[in-house]
Amino acid sequence: MRQSRKLLVRAIVGSGLLFGLIVCFVGWRATRALRLSTAEVHSEREIRFEIHPFTAVAGASFEVVSAPAVFLQAARFEDHFYIGGPGGLLEFDLRGTPSRQFIPGRELPPSPLVALVPALLADSQEPELVVATAQDGLLAFNGRGFRQIRPQDSEARAITSILPTTAGHVLIGTKKLGVLIYDGKHLAPLHPSLNSLFVTALAGTESDLWIGTLNQGVFHWHAGAVDSFGEEQGLPDRQVQCLATSGEKTYVGTVLGVAVFDDGRFSQVLAPGVLATSLLATNASLIVGSEDQGVLTIPFGSPQREPHLPHSNKTAELAKIRQLFASENNVFVLSSDALYRMSARGLGWQQVLRPGTAILSDRNISALAADRSGRVWIGYFDRGLDLLDADAGRATHVENDHVFCVNRIVPDGPTGTVAVATANGLVRFDSNARQQQVLTRADGLIADHVTDVVIYHDGLVVGTPAGLTFLDAAGPHSMYAFHGLVNNHVYALGVSGDELMVGTLGGLSEINRETVRVNYTAGAGSGLKHNWITAIVRAGDEWIVGTYGAGILRLDRSGRFHSFERATAPFVVNPNAMLVTSDHVFAGSLGNGLYVYDREAGRWTVFTRGLPSLNVTALAESNGIIYAGTDNGLVRILEQKLRP
Repeated sequence: MRQSRKLLVRAIVGSGLLFGLIVCFVGWRATRALRLSTAEVHSEREIRFEIHPFTAVAGASFEVVSAPAVFLQAARFEDHFYIGGPGGLLEFDLRGTPSRQFIPGRELPPSPLVALVPALLADSQEPELVVATAQDGLLAFNGRGFRQIRPQDSEARAITSILPTTAGHVLIGTKKLGVLIYDGKHLAPLHPSLNSLFVTALAGTESDLWIGTLNQGVFHWHAGAVDSFGEEQGLPDRQVQCLATSGEKTYVGTVLGVAVFDDGRFSQVLAPGVLATSLLATNASLIVGSEDQGVLTIPFGSPQREPHLPHSNKTAELAKIRQLFASENNVFVLSSDALYRMSARGLGWQQVLRPGTAILSDRNISALAADRSGRVWIGYFDRGLDLLDADAGRATHVENDHVFCVNRIVPDGPTGTVAVATANGLVRFDSNARQQQVLTRADGLIADHVTDVVIYHDGLVVGTPAGLTFLDAAGPHSMYAFHGLVNNHVYALGVSGDELMVGTLGGLSEINRETVRVNYTAGAGSGLKHNWITAIVRAGDEWIVGTYGAGILRLDRSGRFHSFERATAPFVVNPNAMLVTSDHVFAGSLGNGLYVYDREAGRWTVFTRGLPSLNVTALAESNGIIYAGTDNGLVRILEQKLRP
């Protein structure tokens, strides 16, 4: 009996132990599955990135032609002022004396700088100046060198704003991915509700965050929830330019005034009608920087809400304000070309520093050409022309109602004249670079907007979005789709003898003596991979064709298109950004750098290092020197140095 009872007890204990083991095993499996599932979710959300030291380009052969510095952001770090913008990072001592310069494509990645702020990051042992680039991620500068935090996803590299937190994290505003957070080990979206926003400004903290957007108003992230505010909720406009917080108040600067929020609720509008570009809340007032009305100071408690404040509170002589910030009890204002400090007793602003003089008039280059004297003509997207001397030491500026938005520059070697295609007509210059003639629709062009121009026989052919106009002894006469042109919207022209190649939005037309001989379109059996033709040049007995989306192709004498091993790919060749020399074919791409084809070796090489931007917009050659224009300045290099 006693033995049976012992056996029963042992059986019960054994069963309990077995049951316990089973429960533990199931629990372990569940916990492991949950942990793996959570890791997978985090892995799916995380954005891959790499961190590495960024060193200057060794022996960079591209020579930068100095262009105006454009200031966007400033910060004080280690008893120096640092100012960032398209031209790179400038270092000044506290007296305003320049000490160092870090140039995109040389000491920095080939991208404009958009934001900078001192911070102690979680993955660093010392304070650093955190620098945001427009296309290449983050840089962290410790005063001696840079390290780069570079996401693999290009959309995560397109940064607009940054906000460090007390925990050593960085909140990152982007153009397409909303708000990201970097904690030193991981890079991920802050929250799904903030994804897909075009962020323009950030303010607040990691747990109580205000997000300004390009066209969706302002968002308030707090306690795990998001509130959104547009014009219906009191904003003067949905386009937010800047933000500032002070205690329970938040100030939202828009293109039509400043909205005030008190404890997360809309309160009132200050400075209605003012295009606010920067905000700074002090103990006594709100300081508003504007695009065209200078600096406005609005005392707290003031009933004044009209856009035209008393003169004593408004500094209209300052323009294009980019940033307001405080440092050691001083208030600074950064304009696009200078840094100012509020003078003692708050009476006016004293200039602290200004960049040095530049040779060029602008940075955003749209066209290049060299005339027979070796002078380089530089066309700008919105600033007319510069005529750069052959030694690149001095430039003469030309700008008026017609010489403004330049698309193409074509010199005529034998006569010395130069034709300039602009968005406002065709402008012709004589051999002394004097403006000689302006031709518009009123003078026989099929449209005012001229996209390209070439010398053809004894006259000119003008390309426009409405077709072609021939200018010769017979007077102006036009051709468009009705006459057989593959598409009216002409982007690029190429000439070889009687052959006139017309690149359009809808394909390529081959014209011989004003008669369309053949049209090439994608999918029609010719081998053309994309209908949008942006550039075309003659190289030997073939045409080299640039496209918007399929890279570069070649067209042989039989009318067949052929792919290149490296250059036929899904990228964009910029309009008319192609050049042929006896040794090379050059092509400027949208975001991929400079493509160089060795005609003898028959292969392409892509150059990126040394360029101030990977958006190469124009090319020219003069006396063995290749000039490459970008949306961030001009560089030049001896052609022989571009051999692989």
